[in-house]
Amino acid sequence: MENNHPSINFGKTGVLLINLGTPDSTSWLDIRKYLKEFLSDKRVIEVNPLIWKIILNLFILNLRPSKTAKAYKEIWMKKENMSPLRHYTIMQKEKLSEKFDNDKVIIEYAMRYGNPSIKSKMKALQQQGCENIVIFPLYPQYAAATTATVCDEVYRSLMKMRWQPSLQIIPHYESEPLYINALSNSIKKKISTLNWKPDLIMASYHGIPKTYFDKGDPYQCYCQKTSRLLSENYTDYKIMTTFQSRFGPQEWLKPYTDKTLENLPNEGVKNLLVICPGFSSDCVETLEEISIQGKDSFLKAGGINFDTIPCLNDNPDHIELFKHLVDKYIVKN
Repeated sequence: MENNHPSINFGKTGVLLINLGTPDSTSWLDIRKYLKEFLSDKRVIEVNPLIWKIILNLFILNLRPSKTAKAYKEIWMKKENMSPLRHYTIMQKEKLSEKFDNDKVIIEYAMRYGNPSIKSKMKALQQQGCENIVIFPLYPQYAAATTATVCDEVYRSLMKMRWQPSLQIIPHYESEPLYINALSNSIKKKISTLNWKPDLIMASYHGIPKTYFDKGDPYQCYCQKTSRLLSENYTDYKIMTTFQSRFGPQEWLKPYTDKTLENLPNEGVKNLLVICPGFSSDCVETLEEISIQGKDSFLKAGGINFDTIPCLNDNPDHIELFKHLVDKYIVKN
């Protein structure tokens, strides 16, 4: 009897690491394309969509790409010809892959905005025989504007599939002991290289508008929890929580990182070390906004010493954390 059944791949598990995103280059057009996708997300900008569309297309997308391109040019990895965020996400994917039997588990990465898209990677994993997919948003602290919008896009991808895989989603990991230990280790490693003693360690997280918190977003609580657990784990220095990267005129979570950097020298803090626990990879917000702009503001305000702690990136203890989290969510057959 002739067998006309098409060949089908099956029996595998996919793991999709998903980060925020990055432009493909530092060109004005690529930056504009990236910003348009990012700032068109209703999870990110919660204002009247008709009004926002006018503001975005008439003003922001004509003015902001030049400023953003300048920031990316400051931190662009010329040899690799990519942003640090893409580079470290690729390294995370490759090193995590080494931890699994690749005949059964396939590790991939995607970006919420830009390339490679979530839709393309979901399709690729399914075509490779992944009946189960673990979605791993690379945001330790859940927020609607990060983790939730990743899930939105994943669900939209599923709507196009005839044979949908089962899903497991890693929602947040702000209090995982391996995460807290990895942060603590990164502080110790950095301090061991300094020839000065910090007066304070600042933990700077990406901010969100205060109205989002007022509507029930738990993000601020998760950030404060991470800082508290880190302070309990690493007791040598006081750790202060601040929020960076605010956009637009409305009030965001406080205290603001930039204003705090300007005020600390007048309060007696002359030697400052900054860590950014909410970023799984170094990116424009850590390398340009903090390490360049933040340092300049602090020193101009009277600070003496300033340095930043690299994100966990592809550190071995970060990859072990990823392995631990993925293991908990993989469906055991």
